[in-house]
Amino acid sequence: MDVTTEREEGVLSVRVEGRIDGSTVLAFREAIETALKEGDHAVIVDCEKLSYIGSVGLRTMLAIAKAVANRDARFALCTLSDPVFKIFKMSGFDTILTILPSRTEALAALAD
Repeated sequence: MDVTTEREEGVLSVRVEGRIDGSTVLAFREAIETALKEGDHAVIVDCEKLSYIGSVGLRTMLAIAKAVANRDARFALCTLSDPVFKIFKMSGFDTILTILPSRTEALAALAD
């Protein structure tokens, strides 16, 4: 798994590539927690190159979303592949987390 981050106008964009499972979830969470700054008003996780997410990854996404919300910031996922989106849908996480089709739509939604 590879995680890259960038920041633009108070929005932390996180791009994840590979798998989020039991062996990679701690590195994923630490990458976001390390990158998150006090002035960030939104976090977008771009999942375009995410090939798999396990249950521990789903729980971690929820925990990160809650931590971001506790900082009065917003959280969204974007560009999920069909197989990854199916995992979110089967688990019901598609109704809990904000999931948008593109990074552009995520930026627009979180700017409101």
